[in-house]
Amino acid sequence: MLEQINLDQSLSKTEYKRRMPELEGRLFDLEHGMFEAKVPAMIVFEGWAAAGKGSTIGVIAQRLDPRGFRVVPVMPPRTYEMGYPWLWRFWQMIPANGQMVVYDTSWYRRVLVDHLKHRVSKREWQSAYQDILDFEQQLATDGMVIIKFWLHISKKEQARRFKALLKHKLTEWQVSDEDAAEHKAYNKYLVAVEEMLARTDAAHAPWIIVEATDRYYTRVKVMETIIRALEMRLDVSKPHLLPPTAAEIAVEPAQKSVPARKERRHA
Repeated sequence: MLEQINLDQSLSKTEYKRRMPELEGRLFDLEHGMFEAKVPAMIVFEGWAAAGKGSTIGVIAQRLDPRGFRVVPVMPPRTYEMGYPWLWRFWQMIPANGQMVVYDTSWYRRVLVDHLKHRVSKREWQSAYQDILDFEQQLATDGMVIIKFWLHISKKEQARRFKALLKHKLTEWQVSDEDAAEHKAYNKYLVAVEEMLARTDAAHAPWIIVEATDRYYTRVKVMETIIRALEMRLDVSKPHLLPPTAAEIAVEPAQKSVPARKERRHA
């Protein structure tokens, strides 16, 4: 599947700057709409190391209201967390009603990194697939919006980005030993990713593969996908479920003032 993705997709900087302000404004309105409707949303970012997960999340976050939005970076479990069922810690991270949470990697570590690094047994990572399906199904049935992104780049592009990061002392820390090992075993990881996408894609929790070679294209596709999903959940055919846009707010006072002037002329 992933080998057939066209990774040459791109967007000019001019087009990016033209489209992003409208997308940012719309996402801000929808965040408010989700808050008012008390609908929670989980946005999962998975992908290759150096594919741009962090920078894309940063673009999403910079114009949103932090009272209804948070970012959760997922790290290996701490010692005390390992004393609980493996999904326990992720239940602590789910959004409250009306809140949007973005995950920088997620519970999918179990069937990728933990599996390929042999940190869990074969039985544990295989049974994790059913755990994940049950986890997401339960949340979706309860009203959760779930969107999952896989940011995809080639092994050659990943090598190029690692080289650029390692050139400078201020950025070399961004390439971890785990990242280097992933790159070395890229083809092995590719097989595991393919299996993950096939076994956990669902209508209530779809995987969106994002061609991430060009950062402008990546960001616009991610923003448009999130906006479409939230619009569908809020049902934009019912305007009362969405807050008024900035343009509508600007027009309202003028519209309301017209009848008042007419009444004074008839007095």
